Amino acid sequence: MKRIVLTRRWPATVEAILSERYDAVLNPDDRPLSASELRTALEEADAVLTTVTDRLDADMLKPGIRAQILGNFGVGISHIDLAAAQAAGLAVVNTPGVLTDATADIGMTLLLMTARRASEGEALVRAGKWTGWTPTQLIGSHVTGKTIGIVGMGRIGMAMARRAHYGFGMDVVFHNRSKVAETGIPGARQLPLEEVLAEADFLSLHCPGGAENRHLIDAAALARMKPTAHLINTARGEVVDEAALVAALKAGKLAGAGLDVFEAEPTLHPELAGLPMVSLLPHLGSATDETRHAMGMKVVDNLDAFFAGKTPPDLC
Repeated sequence: MKRIVLTRRWPATVEAILSERYDAVLNPDDRPLSASELRTALEEADAVLTTVTDRLDADMLKPGIRAQILGNFGVGISHIDLAAAQAAGLAVVNTPGVLTDATADIGMTLLLMTARRASEGEALVRAGKWTGWTPTQLIGSHVTGKTIGIVGMGRIGMAMARRAHYGFGMDVVFHNRSKVAETGIPGARQLPLEEVLAEADFLSLHCPGGAENRHLIDAAALARMKPTAHLINTARGEVVDEAALVAALKAGKLAGAGLDVFEAEPTLHPELAGLPMVSLLPHLGSATDETRHAMGMKVVDNLDAFFAGKTPPDLC
């Protein structure tokens, strides 16, 4: 029986299936593995089932590992050095498709929260400081009819754009590395990033992480945005230069931000939490029962195919 190691807790239903089919080493305490523990797992198991909290760089994937496949619980794989994995003879699979709607829903949640200053309002009520309705209290931004800018028009970016356009009548502009032939959204325009930044009332990030997009949204990018605009990030934390974002928000050069991911996750930039115009969530993009189960079963299907000598359906 093949030995597999899960680096974090997975849905119980998926853990049960994995334990039936494999010699599964679970992580009941849900504690992130140390670098030495992760290396040991690679050396002693046939498969290691990873998450975004695991950093698998070239040093981690140096020769001497037993593992044949990495099953990543999530779409983003910027925490895995794919070239090093390939050199080590490791197959890498992920879980595309099944978390599209859940992540787009969180994107819209953050957009509405920051537009309508919902985090500030909830904090006011919870602190017992709300003294009643007044005509000028916590005035936010209208959403309907505004322009949303999408950076990364893949599955999740497209789902976000559909929600914005068909749900709130928003105009859609977007930037994507390759040409998008058809969006199905009337009037949607693919533009250079600089033009998307300038036109967007709400800029929503859905591009991959990794070195190529690290600090894609930096001080220069933020300076191109409207001072009334809001930034939404459900992609990867490293896409945004958090120090530059904090500076722009403090200077009034940006109206607000909604963040589900962070540059040094789970550590926040020391000033982010103190900014009232920022809505913060703890990486909830795919956090629904249905989605997390489907993600786990994606990995199961890929493992079953791989160990049966077939090409895994989600090979990266």
